[in-house]
Amino acid sequence: MPKLSQIIGQDLIKKQIQESVENDRVAQAYILTGEKGAGKEFIASAFAEFLVCENRGADACGECHSCKQAESRVHPDIKYVIHEKPNSIGVEEVRDQICNDLPIKPYQAARKIYIVSEADKLTTQAQNALLKSLEEAPTYAVILLLVSNLQMMLPTVRSRCITWELKPVPGDVLKKYLMRELQVPDYRADIAIAFAQGNLGKARDMASSDDFSAMQAAAQSVVKNARDDSIADMIALVRSLAEYKVDPGEFLDMITVWYRDILMFKATGETDSLVYKDDISIIRKASRRSSYEGIEEVLQAISRARERLRANVGFEITMELLFAVIQENG
Repeated sequence: MPKLSQIIGQDLIKKQIQESVENDRVAQAYILTGEKGAGKEFIASAFAEFLVCENRGADACGECHSCKQAESRVHPDIKYVIHEKPNSIGVEEVRDQICNDLPIKPYQAARKIYIVSEADKLTTQAQNALLKSLEEAPTYAVILLLVSNLQMMLPTVRSRCITWELKPVPGDVLKKYLMRELQVPDYRADIAIAFAQGNLGKARDMASSDDFSAMQAAAQSVVKNARDDSIADMIALVRSLAEYKVDPGEFLDMITVWYRDILMFKATGETDSLVYKDDISIIRKASRRSSYEGIEEVLQAISRARERLRANVGFEITMELLFAVIQENG
């Protein structure tokens, strides 16, 4: 149920939506920009439902016919632009679904809303066609462009839109959401938040994902047992993750956080800022036997592993090289 009251951590955008509608100053085009998982689609849908609600107050009522249509994505005046090619949205799709449709008045609401997900995939020709529509759009039209990379949008298009940038959600807000709404245990919520870096969608997916849990367990096994396991044992553990949808970058993130915890504890002796607080006894031992230089060498090796993966070096070979450094400095 996409409602404004359910938007987490984007209070300024929520306030601007409410004020623009209350004062009848809704613009004809907006850009919502933020990384994947930040909540752009949810906010756009909540905005759209708010605009078409028949009993609108400070939020959509969620009960009227229009709200129920919006929530089922069948409202005739809320258009979700679709595209067949995964990496681009072409000029014909923009013309067919926006430009040619704009002159048709709303069927039942006062406004007609177009939601374009992944709008940064619009080709230059498609953006130019959209620009013409933005310049000539009727007053009832509201076009919402959702982008992860704002720089991919033409300056001329950006100048015609109000841009709302989604900010990282504070950790305490994320934790409250995960524990209250998803019943995520305290420890697991802390770990998800550490890796999500303010991204609500990523934190939610990580906290509730069995794949994430398996990857976390594997990463912790590698770093905790680095002194005793062979590299072959470590590689076998990584190979076992093949059945899960594992992002190699996230696997490296988990190892990075472990060594940063060791470095933090070694430097300060404090536990408040640690992610792996439940493993403090192991972190304490590791901080005693590891030198600052050794920890830094591991962190540099993780950076090299990222570079190798970006260069399409095989995952297992990359991990083998990394694990050698971890063993030497573990």
